Amino acid sequence: MSAPVSPAVVGTDRLELGEGIRWTDGRAVLTDILSGRLLSAPDDPAAPFTRIADVPFPLGAVAPVEGRPGHWVAAAGTGICRIDPAGRVEWIARPEDDAPVAMRMNDGVADPHGRFWAGSMAYEATEDAGSLYRLDRDGRVTRVLRDITIPNGPAFTADGTVMYLADSARGVIRRYPVDPGSGDLGTPEPFVTLTIGSPDGMTTDTEGGLWTAVWGTGQARRYHPDGSLDRIVELPAGQPAGLCLGGPDGRTLFVTSAHIGLAAPGPLDGAVFAVRVDVPGTPAAPYRPAGPASATPADRADTP
Repeated sequence: MSAPVSPAVVGTDRLELGEGIRWTDGRAVLTDILSGRLLSAPDDPAAPFTRIADVPFPLGAVAPVEGRPGHWVAAAGTGICRIDPAGRVEWIARPEDDAPVAMRMNDGVADPHGRFWAGSMAYEATEDAGSLYRLDRDGRVTRVLRDITIPNGPAFTADGTVMYLADSARGVIRRYPVDPGSGDLGTPEPFVTLTIGSPDGMTTDTEGGLWTAVWGTGQARRYHPDGSLDRIVELPAGQPAGLCLGGPDGRTLFVTSAHIGLAAPGPLDGAVFAVRVDVPGTPAAPYRPAGPASATPADRADTP
């Protein structure tokens, strides 16, 4: 079940907390969360990453904006913002500004219907402090889930009718039905529960398989749609954090890692890895605004 391959190292950078990796516009784009850097992985394994943008707050993940090259929506700081090609930031909403504990955004992704989803967590990983937010195409931001400690993902099936969300602190991945028209979530069911390590970033492939990076184990794992384990990829870094499928044929699994919290990081802790796999994925879905980008006032959010 473990993959007998040696992962290739992508680039020379070692990231403090590398996450949010996505394949878009023919390249792998990722974040170093706490440093606020948006990076592009190089084609030359001996080259450093290219900086796309720097922001003065944590940057969890981004999605490209359809029809606007170089523009991103981002899970960042205490909310969701836009980043333009010059690196300028325009806030859409900052729903965690007034939280009772210090909060930051974590992972996020666009779904196949053009909405953007992003999770929040406490800096100190306070139990149940996190939430999941949805940015609809009309620019409205809604809190859709509460009482999550460390949300990671989400990841969606190709038709957008199923969402996977990890609550990493509890070691569980849940599967939610999604109404494709409204984005409303149905009743969740447990998909996978881990007793060792924590499920972190996730992505799906064209057969409906779910890949997850497993923090604390040095592994990336693929699960069949029924939740059974299909494959384990061993990595030379103890804290895999994010992953995506990409490359020209969609059959390269890219995995980020982190050296944060390690007393004695190894030479590849914080590296990004590439592994060839059999089942392809698809490029990252874009956020698809329904109208002008300025249609919604900044800092507006519905937080029931």
